[in-house]
Amino acid sequence: MQTLITSGVEVKVETFYQEGYSKPILNEFMHSYRITLYNHNSFAVQLLRRIWLITDANSDIKTVEGEGVVGRQPILYPGESYSYVSGCNLATAIGKMEGLYIFDNKVSGKEFEVKIPVFRLVAPFILN
Repeated sequence: MQTLITSGVEVKVETFYQEGYSKPILNEFMHSYRITLYNHNSFAVQLLRRIWLITDANSDIKTVEGEGVVGRQPILYPGESYSYVSGCNLATAIGKMEGLYIFDNKVSGKEFEVKIPVFRLVAPFILN
């Protein structure tokens, strides 16, 4: 599990290899990840956008940008958390993801960045 706190927002990441949805012989390796966001600030924040950098073992990098996460733009009040699960398909057995969330401070109206820690996506059989 990877954890990082930026600007009062904590990001925790857990990863899971999805063997049943992967086809190694076709170079398709499916991973899922659970992100949990915690608001440690004294004010409410809203997740507006995300920017992901997804890198596979061939050094191919995909950038994924969009509004919110899994179709939502959650508001987190002080002390609240929000979790979601999403996935990533790689062409190699090992890769990594990292990125940024853009949040809105609901008191000041100013946007700020929250870093998503770098996390590895690894098909377990590759480690044996």
